[in-house]
Amino acid sequence: MIQIRTFQSQDTEQIVNLILTIQQVEFQVPITIQDQPDLLEIPNFYQHGNGNFWVAVQGDEVVGSIALIDCGGPIGAIRKMFVKKEFRGKELGIAQKLLDTLTTKAQEAQMQHLYLGTIERLQAAIRFYERNGFTYIPKQDLPSSFPIMVVDTHFYVKEI
Repeated sequence: MIQIRTFQSQDTEQIVNLILTIQQVEFQVPITIQDQPDLLEIPNFYQHGNGNFWVAVQGDEVVGSIALIDCGGPIGAIRKMFVKKEFRGKELGIAQKLLDTLTTKAQEAQMQHLYLGTIERLQAAIRFYERNGFTYIPKQDLPSSFPIMVVDTHFYVKEI
């Protein structure tokens, strides 16, 4: 049984391991924990304003994550959406549940637009976002309050 819940401090180590394994091992993205200090400061970085950080858990195991950054006004940014390889797919629907949880929170906070950045080699993620109504946006058209990660090359927006 998969449960989506708000981040708790004891999740930190599992989140770091989940995300770094997917980034570095599975997709060979040259990024380290030093490049992502937010992962060690989740409450300070994500859980303020209308932002939050959620995990998908099976028992005591963190198998997925997603974060919402409150960029001010009607703008939110999606970050740290990852699902462990063995838990991906429509059968379990973990990615969809995570995104739906975030979208509901953003709507409740009266956000009007969600933005995200990703990289070209994450084609399955890009298809997932597009199926969920996100459309490509050139980097130069991003709002100034959107926090761009150095590795991101492709950006998307959705009106909610």
